[in-house]
This record gives sequence, C-alpha cells and structure tokens, in this order.
Amino acid sequence: MARGIALGVVATLVVLGFSAYLGLKNGLMPANADGKPSRLERWAARTSLRATLEREAPKGSNPLPLDAAGLMAGIKLYAANCAVCHGASDGRPSNIALGLYQKPPQLAKDGVEDDPDGVIYWKIDHGIRLTGMPAFGKNLNARQLWQLTLFLKHMDALPPGPQRVWVKASAPVRSSVSR
Repeated sequence: MARGIALGVVATLVVLGFSAYLGLKNGLMPANADGKPSRLERWAARTSLRATLEREAPKGSNPLPLDAAGLMAGIKLYAANCAVCHGASDGRPSNIALGLYQKPPQLAKDGVEDDPDGVIYWKIDHGIRLTGMPAFGKNLNARQLWQLTLFLKHMDALPPGPQRVWVKASAPVRSSVSR
C-alpha cells in the first residue's frame, strides 16, 4: 500500500516536471519584456528576494555620516549609474525604463527611504535576479555603495545644496517621449 502511494507521488512529480519542461520548450512561458508576469512568477520572485534579504543584507545603519559631501557623492553615483532606469528628480521614467521588464521603480516617487540601510546596500551591491537591476559590487567599492545608500535613504529630504545637485545631475535622463 505504502509502496503504491510512493510510486503515485513519484509518477505525479515526473509528469508535472515533464509537463513544465514541455511548456517551457514550446514557449508557453512568456519571455517578452513587455508581457505581464504570472501570479506564480511574481510570488516566487518576491518570496525569494525577501528570504535572501533577511538572510544576507547587512544589519545596522550606514557607517557613513549623514552630511552634504556624502549625499552629493551619492547623487553623482546615482546620476551615472542608476538614473537611466530609476529616473530623475522629476520622477518621470527614461525611455529605457519605459521598455524594461520588470518596471524599475522611479525612485523620486517610489523611493526606498523606509527600507533598512542594509537592504538598500545589498540590492545595489548584488542586484536582483530576473530583473534589470545589475550588481554594482564588482564596479563600485564599499564606500561608493554606502554613499549611494546614503543618498537613496535620504533623497526625499535633501538639504538645499545636495537638492540643487540632485536636480541638476539628473536632468539629462528625462524622457522626451509623451504618450
């Protein structure tokens, strides 16, 4: 009896696995960047990201002081590396952001100020699989990653000097497309 149940379970798993393979092989899972993800795909991506961040993101706060120099360094790094996907100070997406899948958050409107410092740092350092978010850990040093984190954590309440640099530095990435 138990052997029959075990064989039934194994057979079911084999059939499900083979069916999934056939579905992928025949293009039944969308691969286009402008397609809507399934509920299963969204659930799997969110669940995996949350678990990874809980396990791997640095704990504690940013080791850099909150000052104008650190904020301005973060703004310059953002303008050079992030604004093309995550938007300028006006919150409008660039042409690249409009065509990406998954849609990158436009950080001037959908900021990460409420996220813990370590979560912001980890996402910049490692990127996010199956999205357009690259890993910058091999191109930027730890200080630069923390400078970006400092700016993103405080981009909604910048002092006047850094605010002027933010508006000026991000102006070239604005989208000229109107729909």
